[in-house]
Amino acid sequence: MNVHTSSFSSVSLRNLSRGFSDKTILKDITLEIPRGQFVALLGESGSGKTTLLRALAGLDDDAVTKGEFRRPANTSVLFQDARLLPWMSVIDNLTLGLRRSDAKAAALAMLQAVGLGDKVHVWPSTLSGGQKQRAALARSLLRRPELLLADEPFGGLDALTRIRMHGLLFHLVEQNKPTVVLVTHDVDEALLLSDRILVLKDGRIAEDHQVELTHPRSPGHPAFIELRRMLLASFGVEQNLI
Repeated sequence: MNVHTSSFSSVSLRNLSRGFSDKTILKDITLEIPRGQFVALLGESGSGKTTLLRALAGLDDDAVTKGEFRRPANTSVLFQDARLLPWMSVIDNLTLGLRRSDAKAAALAMLQAVGLGDKVHVWPSTLSGGQKQRAALARSLLRRPELLLADEPFGGLDALTRIRMHGLLFHLVEQNKPTVVLVTHDVDEALLLSDRILVLKDGRIAEDHQVELTHPRSPGHPAFIELRRMLLASFGVEQNLI
């Protein structure tokens, strides 16, 4: 497999296949993601969403990968769990390994931006689940990534906290302008946040939808309702049953 990194913030995959041992998960995927685009990956469990994201992140050294892809050198990953080191304060978690002359000042500003300005020196164990994810988001964006890879980062949060995190993520992405690839099972989450939705089935891209709706988006908008109906129908779900 050929992997190329560059300062150009686009993602390009050519005939990418990936699996483990004798099981192939991704099958001959070719894809272009322009600089600054927010892409949501939808699909049922086992469809290959996370495998694709982890390939882009350069994770899973034991994977058997064929084909080639290009991604920005400066890439950050936001996982479903915050992965904060429990023996370090919140700000020390954010600045760990950060190569910026203004690391502390930038971390303080980012914590203010995510509403954690009063949690700078506390231990991660004192934070709620939503606060931990806000800290993790701040840590990712503090690296000024050209590509942000998010693997169901809000999956473990309650409904109200998820709504708040959607707004925060969108606001910070608008400010920082990275290319974003978001793995989610939530059709509404994909519709509320992304410019483009890819549906994966059996390791292949089965559908590719442009979301041409202005922000802020309303679930009651006719175009939102129609695209939601189409996406749910692709998974065999009738909207009138929800």
